[in-house]
Order: sequence, then C-alpha cells, then structure tokens
Amino acid sequence: QVQLVESGGGLVEPGGSLRLSCVAPGSITGIYTMGWYRQAPGKQRELVATITYVGSTNYADSVKGRFTISRDNAKNTVSLEMNSLKPEDTAVYYCNLFKFGFNYWGQGTQVTVSS
Repeated sequence: QVQLVESGGGLVEPGGSLRLSCVAPGSITGIYTMGWYRQAPGKQRELVATITYVGSTNYADSVKGRFTISRDNAKNTVSLEMNSLKPEDTAVYYCNLFKFGFNYWGQGTQVTVSS
C-alpha cells in the first residue's frame, strides 16, 4: 500500500496563490510519474498537471501559465504552485503517483477560491 500525504489546501480569494505539496513513502524507488488531479462537486476527476521522473511536464489547458508543478526525487515529493486562482479552480485536489501501470492516490486536499 502506497500512502501519499498531501498538504497546503485552503481558502483563498480570487487572484490569490496556494502551494500544494505531496510526499510519497521513502520505500518508493525507481522511475515513476507524479501529478495532481482535481474533482469539483458534480464533476469527474480531471488532470491538472503531471511531471515525469526526468522533469517533463504536462498541464491542463485551463491551468497553463498559472500553475507550476515540480518534484524532488531525493525527497519523493511533488508540489503544485497555483497562482492567479479563479473560482473555477475550486475542487478537491488529489496527488497521484503512477508506476508500472498502477495509480496511487492521496486522500485529497480542498482548495476553495472565493471572496
């Protein structure tokens, strides 16, 4: 069982910033992709951003230019810097680790963008 632990969610006003972090167990080794997904009420879970082991990134069109994903392989962590937040970014954000065809998920952290 792979336990991913997220932190950094909260309430922020439109135009504000938040940083999400996720740590994977130290027992995870090898090559794997990490990323962030989100799920708003009444909607399906959607990709936000992913980053490969060597640092190649992929972003949803809706967050390009506003969000930045990064990782520290030595610490098994992935972060998501979110700027210029909009009300439509409100969702539960999930950390994801993908390795050898398996997806592992964190418990989710709530991000609410509201004035």
